[in-house]
Amino acid sequence: MDYSPIIISLRTASVSIVVTFFLGLAAARFVNEMRSEKLKVLIDGVFTLPMVLPPTVAGFFLLYIFGVKRPIGEFFLHFFAVKIAFSWWATVLAAVVISFPLMYRSARGAFEQVDMNLIYAGRTLGMSEWKIFRKVLMPNAMPGILSGAILAFARGLGEFGATAMIAGNIAGKTRTLPIAVYSAVAAGDMSLAYRYVIILVLISFIIIAFMNYATDVGKRGRIR
Repeated sequence: MDYSPIIISLRTASVSIVVTFFLGLAAARFVNEMRSEKLKVLIDGVFTLPMVLPPTVAGFFLLYIFGVKRPIGEFFLHFFAVKIAFSWWATVLAAVVISFPLMYRSARGAFEQVDMNLIYAGRTLGMSEWKIFRKVLMPNAMPGILSGAILAFARGLGEFGATAMIAGNIAGKTRTLPIAVYSAVAAGDMSLAYRYVIILVLISFIIIAFMNYATDVGKRGRIR
């Protein structure tokens, strides 16, 4: 049994969740603070679009943007000697794009549920907006933020369509667990597919259990 898909998937999900976490928080705060409702709806639609698009379509756009013969892909290749398409970084890029809406929507929903009176009180006490964000908004929104982060991690771990488009199926390099399952089935090796599926199910169950635990801890901490 080849263990590289497990390692690649865990590495990809771990790196992508760091990027997705901070991007999702920043995007949620940015949209919540917008005053124009029409612009807010437009930006929200753009940020949420990867959630409703078929992953293969999202992967097509990524390949179109970051392909080696495209301006952005050529820029990274010529100036940084980094080939994004069909590299391990392409798996991270696909995971970030596909999991970002989950983090963004969860963080935005959590921010919107925070009692505005707490924010008004902070402003009355002379707290800066950044300090209100750190001391008031984040602690009270933490359960929703944690749930979004864990779900985004799970989504990045299970990403298939966009990864196959932009990263391909290169053994030991870009073959993640979902792609390894597909490859095993396509090759008729059902025994190997079963083992990969069991591993994915176990990891998913652990993620769900951790999400429930983290959310419960966050709620109890907020009550205290």
